[in-house]
Amino acid sequence: MPALSMVESRGNPYGGPGRHRSMNWKSLARLAYGSRYAKVPSSQRVYVRPGERWAREAQWQWLIRRAPILTLDEYAARTELGAIEEFLSCMMCGESRQQPLFEPAGGNGWRYRVVRCPACGFLYRNPNVRPERLGDLYATGYSGFLTGAYAANRQRRYELVMRGFSPVFDEGKERRLLDFGCGAGLFLELAERRGFDACGVDLSADSVEQAGMRLRRARAFFGAPEDVPEIAAGGFDVITLWSVLAHLPRPLEDFARFRRLLAPGGLLLILTVNAGSLLLKACGPGWNGFTKNHLMFYDSRTVRTLLRRTGFAGVAFAPHYGDSVEAGTTRLRPELAARLRRTVERGDGGNMMRVLAFADDEAIGRWGASLDVHRLLPPGGRA
Repeated sequence: MPALSMVESRGNPYGGPGRHRSMNWKSLARLAYGSRYAKVPSSQRVYVRPGERWAREAQWQWLIRRAPILTLDEYAARTELGAIEEFLSCMMCGESRQQPLFEPAGGNGWRYRVVRCPACGFLYRNPNVRPERLGDLYATGYSGFLTGAYAANRQRRYELVMRGFSPVFDEGKERRLLDFGCGAGLFLELAERRGFDACGVDLSADSVEQAGMRLRRARAFFGAPEDVPEIAAGGFDVITLWSVLAHLPRPLEDFARFRRLLAPGGLLLILTVNAGSLLLKACGPGWNGFTKNHLMFYDSRTVRTLLRRTGFAGVAFAPHYGDSVEAGTTRLRPELAARLRRTVERGDGGNMMRVLAFADDEAIGRWGASLDVHRLLPPGGRA
């Protein structure tokens, strides 16, 4: 029996053979709320309907309790392995046991399995893509995605994230910035406007070409940081990862590299999908964070583990309420927008996770005064 089917047969609330034994959430919501929230976008309803946060958290815990825990050998024996894939143990804690949860699928026939580490709770795709084949995911057509409908509001999102970590990005003069996974240069364009000495790298050759046509002073390079001498030399004041973290097949190696590339007092900014999201707990395999090229899924606990293990001294988080709420363009009534904000602040931090990592004590002292910084290492300490 396939691993996912084992979960479903034991009552997976997200669909499959077990659905008839689980709550019909849509019917229950109609009974509880009537049509009061019918005009609220589905991605926001879970944050504004009274009592739903607690119901979804209970649903998630019920799923975790009932999902089987398999050895890696047991899991591999009943799971198909793709041509560019490999089986993994947990990248955060090394646990080899697997707790299969979901099988997201989408257009063009893509499908993969998501497992949970029963020791630390990390969610990741397993089988996962082999690092040497990662470029296969971005070889053709990726720039069309980055510059199409996806890009329509990207620069607004970048501005909102930078605002949440003010004053870190207010002034870029005499500061070096590396945008890792720069795509078509949308953020590099903003960085050069703010005065940063900015450059970027990406695995999509056609995206880098488009970035070159967009930029005036910033530079975009094809490949990895070690392929470009001026980047490999390090000394960056800021490194940014915009929707990149979920794409990394060897995060510990990558983040150890980022730490080396940062100058004393340096900072690392991350925007990524939030695996602690209430929306994930509501949508299961239909969550919008499970996309074709995503490999690993972090929440605030597992991203702390990643940063601590790779030598970062501290971390700060900024809640994500949704771009329209933060930009003031939401159609939510004011009282519902306020309720959404309260729910996000009391719970998971929103559907995206916004993270600022501090390389060392100097970075915390220089930039942390206006932020709620969680220390990952003791002052002067090492991972």
